[in-house]
Amino acid sequence: MLTGCYPVLCTADVSASARFYREHFGFATTFESDWYVSLRHPDRGHELALLDASHESIPAGYGEAARGMLVNLEVDDVDELAARLDAAGVPTVQALRSEAFGQRHVIVRDPGGVLVDVITEIEPAPEFAAAFGR
Repeated sequence: MLTGCYPVLCTADVSASARFYREHFGFATTFESDWYVSLRHPDRGHELALLDASHESIPAGYGEAARGMLVNLEVDDVDELAARLDAAGVPTVQALRSEAFGQRHVIVRDPGGVLVDVITEIEPAPEFAAAFGR
């Protein structure tokens, strides 16, 4: 039986990445060492972890910072959060916009280079509504 599932993002700077998720998204630390940090969000219990890409627990040849993926974080008000992220100097990779498939979102970059897609669901265009079973 599956008892948990969460991403572990490899990064070159575990402390900076952990600070990013704590400061900007409200995650709390559940375990912290110099090479690994486990985070959980107090509202819903969502988890993610950060691992030093050079740590010996990673199989040889795989110790790279996370790339080619998005971490989706759904929030109540992406416009408000996007403004706060911008004011804090968080690098924006894709400006705030609404998508016909039912998302208003902004994509930012965490200190380790991971893309974070911050999303508020909106009503999808009619051509996408059926895909949601609506």
